Amino acid sequence: MSHRFLPRMFPLTVALTALTACGDAALTGDVAITNVTVVDAVNGVREGRTVLVEDGRITAVTSADESVDATETVDGTGRYLIPGLWDFHVHTTYDDRLTDAMPGLFLNHGITSIRDTGGPLDRVVPAVQALRAEGATAPRVFFAGPLLDGEFVVYDGDGRPALGIGNPDVETARANMARLDELGVDFVKIYEMVTPEVFDVLVQEAEARGLPMDGHVPLSMRARDVGPRVQSLEHLRNIEMDCASDPEALLAERRRRLANPDGLTGGELRSSLHSLQRLPAVAAWDAEECAAVIASMASTIQVPTLRLNSMGLQSPFARPDWPAVLEKLPADVAAEWGAAGERTGQGGGGGDTTYAEFSLHLVKLMHDAGVPVGAGTDTPIGFAAPGYSLHSELDMLVRAGLTPLEALRAATVRPAEFFGLQGEMGTIEVGRLADLVLLTGNPLEDIGNTRTVEAVVTKGDLLTRAELDALVR
Repeated sequence: MSHRFLPRMFPLTVALTALTACGDAALTGDVAITNVTVVDAVNGVREGRTVLVEDGRITAVTSADESVDATETVDGTGRYLIPGLWDFHVHTTYDDRLTDAMPGLFLNHGITSIRDTGGPLDRVVPAVQALRAEGATAPRVFFAGPLLDGEFVVYDGDGRPALGIGNPDVETARANMARLDELGVDFVKIYEMVTPEVFDVLVQEAEARGLPMDGHVPLSMRARDVGPRVQSLEHLRNIEMDCASDPEALLAERRRRLANPDGLTGGELRSSLHSLQRLPAVAAWDAEECAAVIASMASTIQVPTLRLNSMGLQSPFARPDWPAVLEKLPADVAAEWGAAGERTGQGGGGGDTTYAEFSLHLVKLMHDAGVPVGAGTDTPIGFAAPGYSLHSELDMLVRAGLTPLEALRAATVRPAEFFGLQGEMGTIEVGRLADLVLLTGNPLEDIGNTRTVEAVVTKGDLLTRAELDALVR
């Protein structure tokens, strides 16, 4: 798959030839990080390494004894170098107050790539263009455009942001897909209110165009019939309804109500179905049914957004570093979120945690079965501070049963795999794009150490801690 915003792959043979030709001469480059412990989810731990970057690519991962002569050199002694992190679920235009601040906030926290999972084209396209502009200090961005919803659109702009567009029939679905492809989206996102017929057409059209598919399980369908046909699913949404003891009966009732005889808005209709079936389905959980659902997801990346689903178990307001996070946000957002935290209380607000606990349980079951997991946050929804919230998601993935190294895989390798870019991104190897994060703490000892960002290399450019801090207010 071609991405015009990615430079050509640095030929491995050229890199190896260059190293051989150097002999005893110093290796040259733009940036060198010396005597560092390199950690990635494919190659594991490599101690005492020097990593060299030139023209936006990694050109050497060599012994710390190797002589290097770089324009900028960072002493990595006692430090840990990981691949640049992804936030795999972002809405860059959801809150106008945060859109312009997001690039700096993401890089400040070591996030060098983001996947924008839905927004109106008239706002998302300019935002993407700004992020991709020549010389922009910003993470890489991959975008979907609007949510592809059904006849009734959940995010229709009436009391909710206008994130979605309607696909009431197969003809409209074909036309919308053609338009998105022409505009250059990197993937598409299929939403909850589409019919099975429209879902089929959207999948066919996306496959014909080579576009990866993300989505929510449509309420008119069962999760086991959706998962195998898309490349990723968000929030674990509506999967619980197919893990219940009588999923066919639940499906029949949903389809009856989706006819919408009461004329509800898309948002009201979806909320009514969630209220009707979500917790009862969790209470009626059936191990055999759920095993079949999970088996169907064997190749589908799950993006559980646990920091959102399970917020009742780990409130951002209760973290000791939350005040420092608020100081980095635009003043009006910081004031609003700070007030919300004061109203909620430092403990997180309590309330029913059934679904929060079920989400952790389901992620563990999926992970134990080998289902791939990706790390995304739904930033900025639900007090998700751009950049910071990704580290909270990694905390929760480990709490759900992933090892720290597996959590790193969720935030580095899995996103690259979704786009077919695992040969370009996600690991620290010769020829890979130079997106790197230097940490002062070992992330394998404590996943919380991904927060200890000392420097970032983004698209080959080094940003020191001082420079990262200068990117935020």
